[in-house]
Amino acid sequence: MNAADTLRSALAGLLDGLPPRQAGQAVERLIATYRGATPTHAPILRDRADVAAYAAYRMPATFEAVHEALAAFAAAVPDWTPTAHTDLGGGTGAAAWAVTATWPGERRVTVLDWAEPALALGRELATANPDLGKAEWHRTRIGPALSLDRTDLVTVSYVLNELTAPDRAALVDTAADAAQAVVIVEPGTPDGYARVIEARDRLITAGFRIAAPCPHSAVCPIVPGTDWCHFSARVSRSSLHRQVKGGSLAYEDEKFSYVAATRQPVTPAPARVVRKPQIRKGQVLLDLCETDPALRRATVTKRHGDLYRAARDTTWGAPWPPADH
Repeated sequence: MNAADTLRSALAGLLDGLPPRQAGQAVERLIATYRGATPTHAPILRDRADVAAYAAYRMPATFEAVHEALAAFAAAVPDWTPTAHTDLGGGTGAAAWAVTATWPGERRVTVLDWAEPALALGRELATANPDLGKAEWHRTRIGPALSLDRTDLVTVSYVLNELTAPDRAALVDTAADAAQAVVIVEPGTPDGYARVIEARDRLITAGFRIAAPCPHSAVCPIVPGTDWCHFSARVSRSSLHRQVKGGSLAYEDEKFSYVAATRQPVTPAPARVVRKPQIRKGQVLLDLCETDPALRRATVTKRHGDLYRAARDTTWGAPWPPADH
């Protein structure tokens, strides 16, 4: 099985014995917290019931969002593979799973979080993934006093919204000081995008190059307050996932914003599709962020031949044009 299937299998028995009402209440509280903008000063995941609900509700979506961000990053640094990975605020380890899906193989992995119940469950789930066999899980306060050992890659997923602005800045600076590459993922909301842009600016100031999603390291061309850059990851729902989330569809779409930056040489995409392509009769409309930097709507018609066929197959978040065109 691939990492996504292995993770779903590992999650399958997680809520056995947990009353549905208790799981549902935990999920409702987690939704409000993770989609909100209010910093919290206590661990969000307080006990086994919270952690089980969180893992069933959030791990598949977090895994897919981080995996898409990492895949875009890997395409921009094709000759680089991290040998050490630190996941800040990693909870039950979704980002660690996503790293193994992007670069298979065992490496030094350290997951840091201040919720011990989340770390305990993360250790348990990781036994199903051979690439996480030597992962270390440490209870650590994610804040301005955080100290990190040198590492190749730092991931920070769905964490910045839990911190105050000064603590966010300190965390990004700490990650930049310790790592060769930093990947940050936040909810695909205007507030989530604002936090990502804030982090992006700090990483550039620290000497990093933007690998994805931007095709450049210049100022984002989006006028603040008029729009926000975000993407969508398709998440397959298991029966457990549908039970916890109260849905009937076999999938859902996770909206997320991200930035992937590195000190390594990068070859970013010449442009990136920043909205869902609009397929119309005989033409495809693509909203692109380009190297200039600039935002532009491109119209690809049947007259473009192979490029038109490629446009019909391209997806939100993909580089443009495809590598073979």
